[in-house]
Amino acid sequence: MLRSWLADFLGLVFPRLCPACREPLARGEAHLCTACRAELPYTDFHRLPPDANPLSRRFWGKLPVRHAFSYLQFVRQGRVQRLLHGLKYGGQRGVGTALGRLYGAELAAAGLAADFDLIVPVPLHPRKLARRGFNQAEVFAEGLAVGLALPWAPALRRTAHTATQTKKNRAQRWDNVATVFEAVDAPAIAGRRILLVDDVLTTGATLEACGAALLAAGARGISIATIACA
Repeated sequence: MLRSWLADFLGLVFPRLCPACREPLARGEAHLCTACRAELPYTDFHRLPPDANPLSRRFWGKLPVRHAFSYLQFVRQGRVQRLLHGLKYGGQRGVGTALGRLYGAELAAAGLAADFDLIVPVPLHPRKLARRGFNQAEVFAEGLAVGLALPWAPALRRTAHTATQTKKNRAQRWDNVATVFEAVDAPAIAGRRILLVDDVLTTGATLEACGAALLAAGARGISIATIACA
């Protein structure tokens, strides 16, 4: 009783806010409020056949991918942008894990877990990792691993620090990342169907470069999942 009263008091003085809408979270709500859970712009791309999936088409002729999924549709100044900003720059790593668990459970319910052997996040350069404190793609991978009941591993590394991809066009993004990824443990990758994950899919240049590195290490196939797509 005392613990419950104290939690209510602290909630009034220091309310926990939903990172998507900035409204106070109610008791029992974790990371996202119930309204945002219901109203976020979900893509449902995992329900489409690959040839009808607009994300899969982005990789045609560039990277052979079996599946390409994004959980949410990115909208500027919207809830998804606030979610991602809190995750990347606000230290809200629990948001990434929670989104991964939710999406992983949806993919599993759609029968897709059997299409993957290993989840691999896009890596950060150690300099950026030290500054941010965690890799947002890794925390998403952790959540996906729970939802899909699959292992995940930081099987790639970034060999060079590159300038931010923001405000670059597609050609510039590719030039920026084309040769900066390599496999950490090729035997762990060889022969496995990889689900490569990141926070946002824009042009796909970073994911293409990571996918190429995984295929060079002997991966049997590549699929892609991100929190959001632009």
